[in-house]
Amino acid sequence: MPVYLKDIREFPELESVKSVLIIPCRFCPAASMAVRTNRPYFEFLRRFLKTASYEELIENIKSNLEQKGVKTDVFKSRWLHQFVVCMWTSRRRKKLLKRARKYEALVVLGCEAAADTIHDAVKTTSCKVFQGMRTEGIMSIKPLFHIPCNMSLELNNVTPLVHQTKHSVAWITL
Repeated sequence: MPVYLKDIREFPELESVKSVLIIPCRFCPAASMAVRTNRPYFEFLRRFLKTASYEELIENIKSNLEQKGVKTDVFKSRWLHQFVVCMWTSRRRKKLLKRARKYEALVVLGCEAAADTIHDAVKTTSCKVFQGMRTEGIMSIKPLFHIPCNMSLELNNVTPLVHQTKHSVAWITL
């Protein structure tokens, strides 16, 4: 039951900062992008555990910021247990804290739980945390397997969250 997320492509607030670290969650956002673009979730033989449409989104955000003179980088996760940001270990959070100190702002590509995880991990820094995606609901999906080792997701429906309102948490700025 992945969360269905919609990306935010423009960050005018970030034009005044000099450096941004992009922190992608690799589960729900990747599934959302695969469903929205009707492209494979995983192409195991070509990209292993990366979703092409999600990688393109990350690269677009990065290049848009760089065109405006903002130094950017992506906080990469190499191991499967690091892919889901809201379930990061304390060791992974400490690694982010160390790296985040070199940046003025962080853009979290994930749900509110991912943004909360990141905010909590870097609360001792002066980094501003921005959420780069918004939750639209919970996806009901069917995984589909295709030759040669590709996995796609077929969207059945998106169930809106009952308590969902216009999100306005003080520390998340858009």
